[in-house]
Amino acid sequence: MASGVDFDEGGQTKGEMWDLEQKLDQPMDEEAVRLKNMYREKKFSSLLLLRLAFQSLGVVYGDLGTSPLYVFYNTFPRGVDDTEDIIGALSLIIYSLTLIPLLKYVFIVCRANDNGQGGTFALYSLLCRHAKVRTIPNQHRTDEELTTYSRNTVHERSFAAKTKTWLEANAFRKTSLLILVLVGTCMVIGDGILTPAISVLSASGGIKVDHPKMSNDVVVLVAVIILVGLFSMQHYGTDRVGWLFAPIVLLWFLIIGGIGIYNIYNYDSSVLKAFSPLYIYRYLKNGKKKGWTSLGGIMLSITGTEALFADLAHFPVSAVQLAFTVVVFPCLLLAYSGQAAYLMQNHDHVADAFYRSIPERIYWPVFIIATLAAIVASQATISATFSIIKQAHALGCFPRVKVVHTSKTFLGQIYIPDMNWILMVLCIAVTAGFRNQSQIGNAYGTAVVVVMLVTTLLMTLIMLLVWHCHWILVLLFTVLSLVVECTYFSAVLFKVDQGGWVPLVIAAAFLVIMYVWHYGTLKRYEFEMHSKVSLAWILGLGPSLGLVRVPGIGLVYTELASGVPHIFSHFITNLPAIHSVVVFVCVKYLPVYTVPEEERFLVKRIGPKSFHMFRCVARYGYKDLHKKDDDFENKLFTNLFTFVRLETMMEGCSDSDEYSLYGQQTVQSRDNGETSTLNLDFTISSVDSIVPARSPMHVNTTHTSSGRESGQTEGDELEFMRNCRDAGVVHILGNTVVIARRESRFYKKIAIDYIYAFLRKICRENSVIFNVPHESLLNVGQVFYV
Repeated sequence: MASGVDFDEGGQTKGEMWDLEQKLDQPMDEEAVRLKNMYREKKFSSLLLLRLAFQSLGVVYGDLGTSPLYVFYNTFPRGVDDTEDIIGALSLIIYSLTLIPLLKYVFIVCRANDNGQGGTFALYSLLCRHAKVRTIPNQHRTDEELTTYSRNTVHERSFAAKTKTWLEANAFRKTSLLILVLVGTCMVIGDGILTPAISVLSASGGIKVDHPKMSNDVVVLVAVIILVGLFSMQHYGTDRVGWLFAPIVLLWFLIIGGIGIYNIYNYDSSVLKAFSPLYIYRYLKNGKKKGWTSLGGIMLSITGTEALFADLAHFPVSAVQLAFTVVVFPCLLLAYSGQAAYLMQNHDHVADAFYRSIPERIYWPVFIIATLAAIVASQATISATFSIIKQAHALGCFPRVKVVHTSKTFLGQIYIPDMNWILMVLCIAVTAGFRNQSQIGNAYGTAVVVVMLVTTLLMTLIMLLVWHCHWILVLLFTVLSLVVECTYFSAVLFKVDQGGWVPLVIAAAFLVIMYVWHYGTLKRYEFEMHSKVSLAWILGLGPSLGLVRVPGIGLVYTELASGVPHIFSHFITNLPAIHSVVVFVCVKYLPVYTVPEEERFLVKRIGPKSFHMFRCVARYGYKDLHKKDDDFENKLFTNLFTFVRLETMMEGCSDSDEYSLYGQQTVQSRDNGETSTLNLDFTISSVDSIVPARSPMHVNTTHTSSGRESGQTEGDELEFMRNCRDAGVVHILGNTVVIARRESRFYKKIAIDYIYAFLRKICRENSVIFNVPHESLLNVGQVFYV
């Protein structure tokens, strides 16, 4: 914290001048108060915990709950040869559910959430805050002072510190970590395609059970119609029907659990001996290669576990754990045991084990609930796919796409139109192309097991760098997880030619897109960093910058959070005029889930006051959205005007000949009737440096500065800037063409000149992302040779 400034526990400065600013604070709205209280509470009441556990069923467990629809068919696609095989398969299912979803995910991995956010990018963001592993170095030390930028310190000689040093020392290791995260992300996208396909197709298969003579084409057609309807309704969001999800999934679990009890009682209760792990050994010993490859079907019993973590949302871990241990886990065990009991006496019904095991009197009600549960499971996976693409885009790993909020209440509910239709086309292609659950199940299993392996490797680093666990515990977790997951992975490799190639092809395509986009973005950022203009050159131009200063404000958008971007020198070199006030605007995303509104803006002056040049950095988290509204520009100017007013208050109390005042001080004030909260960065020196702030409370002397020499008082400059705003605001964006150098290797030329260029051509323009009015847009063409 800046020296010489006293702060109370809330982070506010002490003193009469700051007390005046605090009086201008407005009360928060009801939603903000509710969220604030929710985050502050360490413990939840029993009633609230039960309510949250109930709600988590619809969001978190839909995918995992629909697995009984297709597991036994994919385990025994050619029928059951021996009743002992059914017991062995059930034993494998029981212990798979116990080891992976229950022990690993619900009680360990879910604790690694990033303030309630789950998924591979949430784990990556945690690692980026605890080690310098980001490949695009656009962070500043002030970013670490955000309230949401939580991280732990490590002892210099600890194993965690050694791991951190090892990871940071080599660019190749950072890139390898990023590729690992991208592989997991691509497989989750594959999940978003395969989950709706297999869930809806399996649920629709119930029609054929009651009408055996019906063609399989009818089942596929019904599934395709449901899928088209599901994807077509995405733009409405789930806000209106989301309240139905939890009751549907709860009813589904109670039904499959109840049917399981019924079947165990009526058919064969001896299946309960499958709780002995001895039958796993017998199953694998007797089945040999056939038994080993059937593990690919067994593994489908834990599909949805990876979505469990990705869909964690803002449910407390305790609620997720309660829902799983009290409802999900026992109901799934009963459901699988009941199907096994039914198959003990009906070997030939393995293809439709779930539907044929339903008592005839409740068949159609269960069919309807199964279809609804499949839709809920598909919706949860599609939402998770949208969310993880948004996270990838925020961290510079996905092309610019349109992101739409579908709910005014829940900011996490988003819709990405372009990806929605791509997912729909691929999902229908998989459903209509394979036409059966077996091959889709093979593809599904491949995607899921790769996501689990990626999560295990990332969790190893989380346990070391974030949790600071003893290396023996980390080794134990990693080895046990890899033994189980690599076993399943070896089984699904046998089925690559039977549908398992689908997620690999999909993931490879998205991996190329994401990595090339990130590579191109990185090279463009490095070029801008190396070609930025020195402040000394700007100062040498004088207050008029050697140009005609025309009325108005020019907002120059740049990816640089420090220094004067190359676009500015390029602009003033080709045009002999610039606006009276110039603001360099940098919109950047940080590895945090959100940036509080009151900490979003950083404002800084560039050069003396007479230059009227500023920098404004707008910071966002990977869950935040640069929304399409007029608030951004208004908030930017409100913070800018507040900065000018408070800057004058600070400089009047300076106690040093150094006229560089820097401090990240959260101040609340009102300008033109609006309340603004900003982080102040008082730098008015002739060099673009950062020097600790001086407190305005400890001295009573003033002195003349370069800012005073301009002859403007606070009121004069504010009035001048308001007049400039009234004269017009122009948004200046760089229209950059990135080209590989002639001496570059051929793969770099392919990546930059063809793939990256194509992606930039088809993706959304920056002006659309920043919601810039077309009539006030000015594009500046540039060519970067990287």
